[in-house]
Amino acid sequence: MPTKEFVMRGKTASGEYHTINFSGFKGDYAFRLMEFEIYPSQGIGSVAYELAATVTAAKVFEDPEHPNYDHEGLIATAFLANSSTPTYTSAVLNRVVNDTFLITQDLILAVIDTQAGDPMSVNWQVKFKPVKMSSTELANANYRQFSIFDD
Repeated sequence: MPTKEFVMRGKTASGEYHTINFSGFKGDYAFRLMEFEIYPSQGIGSVAYELAATVTAAKVFEDPEHPNYDHEGLIATAFLANSSTPTYTSAVLNRVVNDTFLITQDLILAVIDTQAGDPMSVNWQVKFKPVKMSSTELANANYRQFSIFDD
């Protein structure tokens, strides 16, 4: 497998989750999450929004609205908010990515728009980098992710 970075992207309804599938990737590779981006799916500039998302390597996703950084399987969080009034507009973007976590199994991406009314879907993009590993390193990474998944 070439060692070039690759991107996965999609749009997920607020309050839902998406499985990021690594079952098609075989061989002596694990993956590092390098970037995690979220973006509104509608009403840019015309509505207030508060979007949050998490990427988790576990049996269940980490709640994007209330992430627990003590959770070993939490790999990334993102928060994007925009507040607009006739006299004041503000935007906030925060991301935290654990780019040292070696991914060997599927991940769960969860999103939410916490604004009242009709919550919008959240566009997302994740960038991964393959990491060539020896069979021993790969077995250790598999065991670590499985032990988190099996909690």
